[in-house]
Amino acid sequence: MIAAASLALCTLPLHAADATYGSHGMALFGGQEGLYASHLPMFHAPHDYQVILQIRIADPATDAALRKRLDGKDKLWTIDPEKFELSALAPKAKAPRKEFTADLVQGHFERGGTSQYKAAKVVIDKVLLFRQLDDKPRDARISRYMQIGSGAQRFLVKQIDTRPDFDHIVAYHAAAGAPTAPVQVRKWGVKAAGNDALAQALKANQSAIGGTIYFETDDLK
Repeated sequence: MIAAASLALCTLPLHAADATYGSHGMALFGGQEGLYASHLPMFHAPHDYQVILQIRIADPATDAALRKRLDGKDKLWTIDPEKFELSALAPKAKAPRKEFTADLVQGHFERGGTSQYKAAKVVIDKVLLFRQLDDKPRDARISRYMQIGSGAQRFLVKQIDTRPDFDHIVAYHAAAGAPTAPVQVRKWGVKAAGNDALAQALKANQSAIGGTIYFETDDLK
């Protein structure tokens, strides 16, 4: 009993955890030009934040292999990390978290995915977005998509700004010198924006819009 109690204590943070402490699964995407992680949010604690990170894997061989396997493809990968306080990723956190340990999973880690790299050390290079969600029901007529990446290999991530809403990550192959600013498209409830609408907003050919990497509505009701 004493050994079991000691083990349980070791899994807790050394200080009193805040309301954001938990297991924060993330969508994993990217390729040769960059690796990114997008927290899978909900409208309740501890998951009521939209967070996007630019990351790398501490082990160079694993990092290179993962970039090659992802490389802009629209296959879903997810991160199943150790428990930590999401607030430690805030830009003004007193003790910002710079890394965490996680299993890297092909598919959804809670929905039949398969771990490909266990206990990998994930290094946080940059916090691209950190914002708390508003849980009040409200509608919107416009969806705003952020562009992640600045080269040819980019990704469009919907900003979650209504309730109910949807989480949507789309691959995008940008032309040289294409603007990197967010774009807006007409919103139709919780239906994902079509490639035609995204291409028109980006002033790009429809063929430049790749497949959907992640789409979720149930977690954002």
